[in-house]
Amino acid sequence: MKSKKNRDPDADAFKSAMSGVTPLRSQNRLEQRPPAPQPAPAQTQRDEAEVLTELLDPVEDYSILETGEELLFLRPGYPPRLLRRLRRGFFSTADSIDLHNMTEKTARDVLLRFLAEATRYGMGCVRIVHGKGLRSKGPPVLKLMTAKALRRHPAVIAFASCRPVAGGTGAVDVLLRGALAPAQ
Repeated sequence: MKSKKNRDPDADAFKSAMSGVTPLRSQNRLEQRPPAPQPAPAQTQRDEAEVLTELLDPVEDYSILETGEELLFLRPGYPPRLLRRLRRGFFSTADSIDLHNMTEKTARDVLLRFLAEATRYGMGCVRIVHGKGLRSKGPPVLKLMTAKALRRHPAVIAFASCRPVAGGTGAVDVLLRGALAPAQ
């Protein structure tokens, strides 16, 4: 028990003031509970672990890897380092176009209009997604048409198939005149 010296006068006053009071019972009380913990994404974690395991496994069937001809072109008069830099993704693409599901004629018209607009707006590097031609009966039609049109276009300095993360051999990055002056 507390001695009389250690008693709090305020606590004593509060107790004497509340001596005849009965607590009210409320029907509208909400019992507070701590928030439930966030659910753990167990399946996602298992999937990600499985992907890492698969990536470390040696490849037994090389036919599942991407195949196809890489497109490369550098106009004469420009240094080879431009093509190396383009292949490594050094230039950022200002715009892109996807030619999937177009006929060869439509895709060629769209491609030429796209290059004209990109040149007009002074874009230095653009990306053209032509696809790998896996659904073509025979050679990849849009890929070949794209390479041919780009070689003939006067504004094209260089083009190269993209890195695998950007479309691989199903897309090309194109370096346009205006981004660089011709080598002297």
